[in-house]
Amino acid sequence: MVNHIQAGLTIFIFVVSVLSFWGSLRTVNPYGRHMQPGQRHTLPALPAWLLFEAPQLFAFALTFWLSADAPSTAAVILFALWQAHYCYRALVYPLRMRDRHKRFPLSGVVFGILFNSINGFINGYAVARAPHLMDAAWLHDPRFVVGLAVAVAGWLINFQADTILIGLRQDGSTGYKVPYGGLFRYVSSANYFGEIVLWCGWALMSFTPAGLSFAVFSTANLLPRALSHHRWYVERFPDYPRERKAIIPGLL
Repeated sequence: MVNHIQAGLTIFIFVVSVLSFWGSLRTVNPYGRHMQPGQRHTLPALPAWLLFEAPQLFAFALTFWLSADAPSTAAVILFALWQAHYCYRALVYPLRMRDRHKRFPLSGVVFGILFNSINGFINGYAVARAPHLMDAAWLHDPRFVVGLAVAVAGWLINFQADTILIGLRQDGSTGYKVPYGGLFRYVSSANYFGEIVLWCGWALMSFTPAGLSFAVFSTANLLPRALSHHRWYVERFPDYPRERKAIIPGLL
């Protein structure tokens, strides 16, 4: 029964990815720099981020430990990587933000709680139950080794980009500025690029449909937003570096 529920929800994530990509190309999600003046039904940024991201921590952890009979080393590594990222994203990152005066749409928080709960469940279950992850040989499989290296690289890129963006407001300012350094030399949304790389690495090292569904959703959600960010920068900063791409260095 649980297998069927998990499989159905994984398909649901793929469908949501297609809808999210199509919708985001047409309309920018109204949060951050794309908030509309006078936008109603919003929450302060700090509690919004905590509520939005926290389900990934708890849904994954509970599902994993309730589903795993005898967790393998590979499964525990995947568990640790997921939890480390979401401890940062759900707990540390909101406390690092310098723009807590900003607001976040309530609708986005509700969607985030629902999506992140489902995503944490399907990936926690997949990591706990996938037969190939129970085999000790998977630790030496090129897909696991390369996927781990890609995921760690993506996390480091994402963390560095967050640090650069947070540093733009260390003087107490609240407006937007042009970021420089790190992968921002090449793209406008280095943080999104790192996030996509992280979850593509995760999908490879876990090699499950659930892992692939999250990599697809991350790309479908963040790529259109990165394109919108790039247009926003170009329109508002006349001296914006013309050699930068939106999200993929040298390509897009």
